[in-house]
Order: sequence, then structure tokens, then C-alpha cells
Amino acid sequence: MKRLERLFLTMLVAALVSCNSNDDAVEAGIEIPGITITDDADCCSAEEALQVYNFLQTVKIVSELQTVVDGQYNVFVYTPTGDFHQGYNDVYFVATKRSSGNYVKDFNVNNITPLMTMTKMGMQHSTPVGSSIESFNDGYLAVKHGWVSLLMPTSENGTWQISYSATVLGKQGGVTNADIAVSALPDGQEWIKSFKNGDDTYFLSLVNPGSWKTGTNAIRAYVSKKSSDVKSPYKLAAETFTIDIDPRMPDMENHTSPDNVALKRRDDGSYEGLVNLTMTGRWRIHLTVRDAKGSIVAGGDTLDDGFSSLYWDVTI
Repeated sequence: MKRLERLFLTMLVAALVSCNSNDDAVEAGIEIPGITITDDADCCSAEEALQVYNFLQTVKIVSELQTVVDGQYNVFVYTPTGDFHQGYNDVYFVATKRSSGNYVKDFNVNNITPLMTMTKMGMQHSTPVGSSIESFNDGYLAVKHGWVSLLMPTSENGTWQISYSATVLGKQGGVTNADIAVSALPDGQEWIKSFKNGDDTYFLSLVNPGSWKTGTNAIRAYVSKKSSDVKSPYKLAAETFTIDIDPRMPDMENHTSPDNVALKRRDDGSYEGLVNLTMTGRWRIHLTVRDAKGSIVAGGDTLDDGFSSLYWDVTI
């Protein structure tokens, strides 16, 4: 046992040592496939590069969206699955130096613009998009995170493209109108819904319910407002709402669950609450949206069965 403990401590120390040269990195036990660690202030140290490399093993590249900036830098785009689906999608960006493969810290991404072309209707529209692209999880300076929430899947009726701008060490680049495929969610999953308030249309994007389990789960969502120019990305709504939730199981006589907490707006613009899912199966989370004064603006008990016409479906 002591031998195993010593081996574990040796490996842990090696992984935490920060190095500035390739030789030092090898001596510290930090070797990263495809990356040459050099004394370059623009790039990650060995420790930082290892953190980014390990994170990227948990996501998959979207090859359609990668690009080269100024002939010197690669920009790569990742999602959890390497593709896109209807509803909320996390999107990650990484820039590297082509000469060494190491990750660049000084880069920015903006102007993410998804655009759907409705072929039979002869029109185009965008979709909800996160308000900013920021460093991921504080410590990952070389990974930028954003999100898009896609209104519908690709079909014979419509196709999707995405554009974005990238600046790497002051050099400009990006991608324009790259085709992407957007898959439909499986049966029993509906993660994006819309409602009207006056003349405005809003969208409720449920964040990553695919990771939920039985019991109490943090529930997170965004409220976006349709742009007056429908081809421009739909940004977070400036108004503050409260979203009451009433989870029911349609296949189990619509029984509910206790101890659910309404979603309220946080400083970052997201809405968070708690949902208690007491068993596996399909849950319909009925929604009631209230404005800052507490008045109902969408949802509520509006169907013949007494439940809200505004809901998310989640199957666990």
C-alpha cells in the first residue's frame, strides 16, 4: 500500500509542476501529444496546457467550424458530442499556434450568428445565443465558452449555418456561413419553448437536462428575446421574470413531486431553481412565467386538463 501511495504522490506532483521549456516538461512528467512546450509568453505553460488538453478529452471537435487565422493560428470549435442538437448546446473555442501546437491564451471570439434558411418559405431566421464568449471555468484562459439554442432540427424544410469572428494575438479571422447539421431531440425530450408577451416573442432554453438523475436536480435556463431583425441572434431578455415549475409524469396519472423551487434570475442572466424527479421516466415540467410584479405573462393552468400549455419535457 505504501508503495502505491508513493507512486500516486509522485504522479500528482509531476502533474502539478508548471514548466516553461519542453525539456523541463519532460523531466516533470508532463508530455502532451501534438504539443511542443516552449518558453513562449503567448502560450500556455506545461501545467496550463495539460489542463486544457485534459478538458478537451471530454468534448469533441466540430470540424466544420475550425479555421486558420493569419496562416499562424488554428481556431477549433468543440461541443460535448461533436455536433449540434435542437435546444441548448454548449460551445467551446480553442486557439493554437500552428508552429508548436500549444494553446494561445490571448484570443477572443464574438459575433456567433446561427442562421436557418427555411427553403420552402423563402426566409431566414436566427436563434437564441449567449450574451458573451468568456474564459471557461475561470482557470481555463485558453478555452472560451459560449452557447447557442437551436430552435429546430435540420430537415428538408430548413438548413443551418453558423458564422463567428475570432481574434488571435491581434490577428482577425473567423468562419462565415459554415453548414452544420442539427439533430432532433429523442422522443420525450423538449428543451426549448416560446411564449408571447404583448408583441414580443421570448424563448425558454433549458440547460443540459440530459445529465439529470432521480432526486433533486439544479434546473437552469435562459430567457431570450426575438430580435426585431429575425436574422440577428436572439439575445438574453432584459426583463426579469420568475419561472414557476410543476413537474408531472403524464404516463403515471400526472403525479407530481415535492420541494420544487421556482427559477429566478441570477447576476449572469441565467435562471436557476430546483426540480425534484422522484423516479425514472418522462417528466413534463409545466411552466408559469411571471413578470417582476408577479403577474402571469405566460403559461399557468390553461389546458383542459388543468395543466400549463407551456412546458419542457425531460426523460431520465
